[in-house]
Order: sequence, then C-alpha cells, then structure tokens
Amino acid sequence: MGTKFTRRRFLTAVSAGATYLALTNTVGCDLLERNSKSRPLHKSKVWPLPSVSSALPEGVWAFRSRPDLSPPAVEVTKKAHDDTAPGYIFVAPEKGDAGQGGSLMVDDRGQVVWFRPLQGTSGRAMNFKVQTYRDRPVLTWGETPGEYVIFDDSYREIARVKAANDYDGDHHEFLISPQDTALFTIYNAVPWDLSSVGGPKDSVAVQGAVQELDIETGEMLFEWHSLEHVGLEETYVKPWEDHYPGIDYFHINSIDVDHDNNLLISARETSAVYKIDRITGEIIWRLGGKKSDFEMGPGTRFAFQHDARRLPDGTITIFDNGSLVFENGIPKAVEESRAIVLDLDEEQMSASLVREYTHPDKQYADAAGNMQVLPNGNVFIGWGRALTVSEFSKDGKLLSDARLPPQNRSYRAFRFPWSAHPSDRPAAVAERTSENEVRVYASWNGATEVATWEVLAGPRPGQLESLGSVPREGFETDMLVQTAEPYVAAQAKHRSGRVLGTTELVEL
Repeated sequence: MGTKFTRRRFLTAVSAGATYLALTNTVGCDLLERNSKSRPLHKSKVWPLPSVSSALPEGVWAFRSRPDLSPPAVEVTKKAHDDTAPGYIFVAPEKGDAGQGGSLMVDDRGQVVWFRPLQGTSGRAMNFKVQTYRDRPVLTWGETPGEYVIFDDSYREIARVKAANDYDGDHHEFLISPQDTALFTIYNAVPWDLSSVGGPKDSVAVQGAVQELDIETGEMLFEWHSLEHVGLEETYVKPWEDHYPGIDYFHINSIDVDHDNNLLISARETSAVYKIDRITGEIIWRLGGKKSDFEMGPGTRFAFQHDARRLPDGTITIFDNGSLVFENGIPKAVEESRAIVLDLDEEQMSASLVREYTHPDKQYADAAGNMQVLPNGNVFIGWGRALTVSEFSKDGKLLSDARLPPQNRSYRAFRFPWSAHPSDRPAAVAERTSENEVRVYASWNGATEVATWEVLAGPRPGQLESLGSVPREGFETDMLVQTAEPYVAAQAKHRSGRVLGTTELVEL
C-alpha cells in the first residue's frame, strides 16, 4: 500500500479541498535529544492523509501504530445533536470472535479515545465509568473473576478491591460511596428447600449479597444477605429457569446510596427495589414486586428491572426491561424496554410516574441496561442486550444513537466528561513510500488534549527539526511527510502549542 502512495497521487485525491497547517517556528525534539536543531519553517512538509485506520468488516478497529489494540467499533447511527451533553461514551464490550473485550471510551463520532483490553484470555470488564475517589475523578470497572479496579487520570492503577470472607465479587455493581468505601454485589448459592416454589427439597438457592469495604485497607464494614430478609415467595421465576442450578430467585443487579445514607437495592427476579437499613440490614420498604409497600400508580409497574438510582430531587430512576407488565395485578408479556422516573410519596406510600423514555425503534432488552441522568438534564440510556446506546433530551427527544456489534454487548453505557494525560508515551510507526517521502502514523491511547501532531526529522538523533504539523484526526493520525532523512519522530501538541509528549525515535 505505502510504496504506491506518492505525494502527487495524494494531492490529486484531495485536490483544492486539502488544508495545510504551516508553522511559523519550530520546536526541537526535547524529550528525545537536547541538541536538536530548530530554524524558522517557511513551508510545511507534512500533509494529512485519509486515515488508514478503520473498522474492518467484522466491526473491529485496526491501528498501525497500536497493533496490540483491536476494540470493537461503535457505530454511530444518529449523529450527536447540538444539545447533546459534553463528554465521552463509556462502554465495556464483551470479547467477540474478532474484537477484544475491555474498557472502551469513544467520542460522539465513534472514534476510540481510550481502550484497555482484557488482560487475560477469559472474563470480561463491567460497569466502566467515571466515579469520584478522594475528591478526584477516577475510572472504575469490575473485572471477572471478582476484582474491582480504580485508575487515575494518567491511567495508572491506584486501587484494586476484592470481596472479603472468601466470597467472589460479582460484576453487576461497583459503587464508590460518598465515604470512599466500595459497595459491590455478590451471588452466593446456598443449600435450600425449594418445595415452596415447585422445586425439590434438597437443592440450592442463589441469594444476592452486598458487601461494603474500606478501599484502602480492605476491611469489611457491612454485609447483607437476601435470604435473611426476602423469601422465595417474592420471586417471579421457577427453579432451573435460568442458567444457575436450583433457583436464582433474587438476582441483585444494582446498589445506590440513598439521601439518608441507607441503601437502595434492585433485584431483577422479584421485580422490586428494596430500601435497606445500612446498619441493621432490615428492609425499610419495598417498591414494586409482589409485596410493594407503595401503591403503584398508573404506568409505575416495572419488571425484571435494572439500575435503580435516587436523584437529587428525590425521584427514582429505573431501567424497566419490560419483560412483564401488570394489568389488574396479572403479569402480561411485552417486548419493549423503557427508562422511567418515579416520584415516591413516602408519607402516603404511593408511587407516581413522572416520565418515561422509550426508543423510536422500540428497543427491547431481555437483560442488562441502565439510565443515567446527565448534569444538563439529558438522559443517557444503555439498552443492554439490545446493543443500542442513546441520549435523549429531558422531554424525550432522541439526540444521538449508537450501536455495538452483536458479539460485543455491554452491560451498561454511560456519558462522562473526562480529561487525562497518559503516563506512557505516544506511539508512532513510519514507512518510506519513496526516496523523499515517508508515511507516519501517530496515536496516544487515552490522551484527551492533543490538538495537532508535529513531525520531526533529521540525519542523526541529535539533529532533528520540525517539518510541520497537522490536526489530530481520530485515534490515529495518518501523515505524508516530505523528507529523505533517516530519523523521524512525532510530537503531540496542545492547542496552545505546548508539547504534551513525544514518540520514540523511528529509524527508517
């Protein structure tokens, strides 16, 4: 490919529409060589090329400068609207036949911003998002089997948490509390008599558990077990209905800290949200399900739900998977999911529907999914196994839409602002296309402030000069450089002109 792509062919292809960025002065490759030369540059010798990096037919990215990364491509099906909230999209795709699984951050065009593939051959990453730890924004996610990870804004690991008491942590939730503790879910199979729900007497029940740990010391502060407080009679599933032995009667899938410091817990298989006393573990109230303490008003009934959250205004958001709705107390199948906002009157013990969000294409997620209310009032929804990721205005207008490949589904999806400076160096590869031309590919995984790439070249490592720069374009920027020199490097630069990082020197 490279040896046939000359500057003449490039100029013909882009015609008069190409924009060249000329520099008025130069900066030597300070990180590489302190003795590099610099002189005024009157004409740029660097041109942007249409990026060679692309999503392959299998829906997987390939990068020349980072061949170790092959994240699945997020397809943008509706471009971001002007009213879309700022920030990047966070997903944790499963490993597919071609694409890697891991923690993935993309922009509104679907371009990769940061990707960390799974470190092993099995397992998955879950709940990749931004949280606050020690008053600073951090990246967090869960890694199966049973570990929870915290990274800082240079992508260094600063903490890793595991469950106490010989339990294995579960992927459904990892929440950093306002007290800087870790709250997470556990699935625990125990011997149990299932005759009351049509099963054998000698069997097992999978209960949901919650642990709260001190992140720094690993000390366990709180532990809760569903079978001590919620009986089998509350479930809507039958023994062996799921992939678990016995009965997975509870299926805990979210934890949130309420305004009074107690906990909100969502249980999929009982179609209920429970408020738990954070000291005693006793149930304060049930919302939904067979034993709701609230009178459920029109449109408030939900089923097999996920992601129950208390908002600052006192309302509660829930991702209603929509596997069941209830008419006169009788469950009825329906195949459309929705995100709902409920108002709870905890004096009159009644629930009312404030608003609901549905997709124009009637997305249906038989499992997974979440709802995130953004600071500007917009609503970001991960449609779980329906694979779609959407943003809506507060009044329900669809502002943007994207989709993951079928094999790379993500349990939840989020939008967050994020600014980072990686601790590693940017990467570059270069290949000579002719005696006087070189093609350079540059990238910096996770760097959010790179505006331009400047190319430096010279006859020796100690004698490099700037040949010009081009705007950063996506994860990997592809450049054609006019030079016969044997040494090339690239510098990532801030919009102010400040050098953020320099690649290793490439010898041609």
